Amino acid sequence: MVRGRTGAPDHPQLGHEQFGEIVEVGPDAEFVKVGDIVSIPFNVGCGRCRNCKRMFSNACEYTNPKQAGGGYGYVGLGGWPGGQATYNLIPYADWNLLVIPDARKHTEKWLDLALLSDVIPTAYDACYRGNVRPGSRVYIAGAGPIGLAAAAICLQILGAGKVIVSDYEAPRLAQAKAIGAETLHLNPVTKAVHGLTAFVRSIAGEHGTIADALMKTFGTDEIDVGIDAAGFECNGSHGQARCNDPQRAEVINDLFRVVRPTGTVSIPGVYTQSDKGATEPLGKTGGLALEYGVAWEKGLTIVQGQAPIGTYNRELMHAILGGRLQVAKYLNPTIITLDQAPSAYKTFMEGEPRKYFIDPSGMLGAAGHASLHA
Repeated sequence: MVRGRTGAPDHPQLGHEQFGEIVEVGPDAEFVKVGDIVSIPFNVGCGRCRNCKRMFSNACEYTNPKQAGGGYGYVGLGGWPGGQATYNLIPYADWNLLVIPDARKHTEKWLDLALLSDVIPTAYDACYRGNVRPGSRVYIAGAGPIGLAAAAICLQILGAGKVIVSDYEAPRLAQAKAIGAETLHLNPVTKAVHGLTAFVRSIAGEHGTIADALMKTFGTDEIDVGIDAAGFECNGSHGQARCNDPQRAEVINDLFRVVRPTGTVSIPGVYTQSDKGATEPLGKTGGLALEYGVAWEKGLTIVQGQAPIGTYNRELMHAILGGRLQVAKYLNPTIITLDQAPSAYKTFMEGEPRKYFIDPSGMLGAAGHASLHA
């Protein structure tokens, strides 16, 4: 949206990842109260429609007049204002809000708890529906916050046997190594191999496909679960495009190739119905040049889409509070004020490996814990 590729209106109120303190409640709120510290799922659900009752709040039928699924601060998801503001209004509060029990006794975990609004449940949904099991071999394309969270979830609570994370940015791969994942540093080159984009491993200077690199580096070319944590800007260097439109599907096609027959390709990465930054007709309408025959012949399971945050956030909250899951410390967390957000967007798009936490009201400072100010 910031780069102008999604057709967002001018000056939207961004921010779909929210965590905060309730300062006022409306007359219909029965269970939440002033002073509660809460996580706000980015899905806006009514709690009453068929999909919400089935715990698919990501596809609520009533909070978005254009399509199923409402969300804060995001184009096409119902126009709900985002959380990058001093205050925000939360509808259907009893249904949507997750109250953190004894939150003020756990301020050292607030950054992880803040990630319950999107990053951690989205990554968990990708792993869980991707069928990650004890001993699974997992390849994650993209070492941004979702990819790193997925690596942590695979290793910390799902018992994966091997996790490999690839990215173009070496500092992000260093964060993946800190989690315990193995890493593959990719650089794009122009030569094509067997219809796929060829890659160079920057350390060894080896040419070949992703499958070649996995075999040469890790001794395996059979992956149980492939996770696309990059999305349709897969080869964009944070605003500096490295690929043309036909390569928008590059990550998915790579996963089709490297995942073993009957394995799973999980796609939490964002793909849009239109792309104003595309130059090809297929890309402008959100199309992808998929090598679908490969997936069909291998009998791959493909899972995708927005995660139903409320389906997972309570259990994941207890994993955080119980010390079983830590993600924020691996994302180079950096706390900023609302006024600093524009410059933070700029540095992030330039490749800065940070997860910025905007603290408009000084809430984290009021908590009085230096550990929150990494």
